[in-house]
Amino acid sequence: MRERVRRLGYAAYERLLRSELSGAPSHVAVIQDGNRRYARKKGADTSDGHREGAETTEALLDWCDELGVREVTLYAFSTENFNRPEEEREHIFDLVEQKLRTFADADRVHDAGVCIRAIGETSMLPDRVQDAIDYAEGRTAQYDRLNLNVALAYGGRAELLGAARDVAAAVDAGELAPEDVSVDTVEQRLYEGPTRDVDLIIRTGGDERTSNFLPWHANGNEAATFFCTPYWPEFRKIDFLRAIRVYQNREDSWRTTRARRALALVSAVEDAEVPQARQILGRFRDALPNSERAAVDDEYDAAD
Repeated sequence: MRERVRRLGYAAYERLLRSELSGAPSHVAVIQDGNRRYARKKGADTSDGHREGAETTEALLDWCDELGVREVTLYAFSTENFNRPEEEREHIFDLVEQKLRTFADADRVHDAGVCIRAIGETSMLPDRVQDAIDYAEGRTAQYDRLNLNVALAYGGRAELLGAARDVAAAVDAGELAPEDVSVDTVEQRLYEGPTRDVDLIIRTGGDERTSNFLPWHANGNEAATFFCTPYWPEFRKIDFLRAIRVYQNREDSWRTTRARRALALVSAVEDAEVPQARQILGRFRDALPNSERAAVDDEYDAAD
């Protein structure tokens, strides 16, 4: 009886969260933290934690496809993870190899149009993992409905350092003028993989830090962040929906801020520029939720 009540409560909460959402981020990045601590809590082997975490990853992809997320980046193995015990590293490598091949052959991956890419210093990985990467990328290269980037042997500072060195070398060789260095110049030298900026970073396991993950794509876009206490194998769909709600609230707040800035512009400009300023304000106002429009309209009327 208690389990039935719990399931009904979960289902009701999930419906409530879904009703509060009006959209989804385009690119979600996930730091899948807590597999080892979950295993210790359960009195199980570390390998069991990683295996159950991989099942959560599969569920996450289904949730993203359902909500219309276009890109997902998973922090699967960092450069710092090479410091872990050899037995644990080898198990992770075995699991990554297995999952890459399984995903690449899965009907639901092909039906959903998932394009798999690996990002990071993949040459540092064992040959069997590199072969699995090549296999998965080759099998899914033709798709573009959902991009799945798997960060393996990845470090954000190393990525930016490599890009900076490439730019410096091009300048030194006379192939690039310093004044021509731009955002595009740097982006062309980053790891091939992410096709858009990160909108939302999710981290499980209780730590509130982003751990050197996608600094260019996330920090530059001021991505929303969602930190939660469940370990990755415990992460549920309602946790994911709560993360999406955090992103949506942040976007609503930004739209409101931009609309108020436009209102200040209307109040400050010369008379000759008023029509243009009002046009700008109108565009921002239309992007606001109904609950915010009334407040902006009141201030707009007061500014007349």
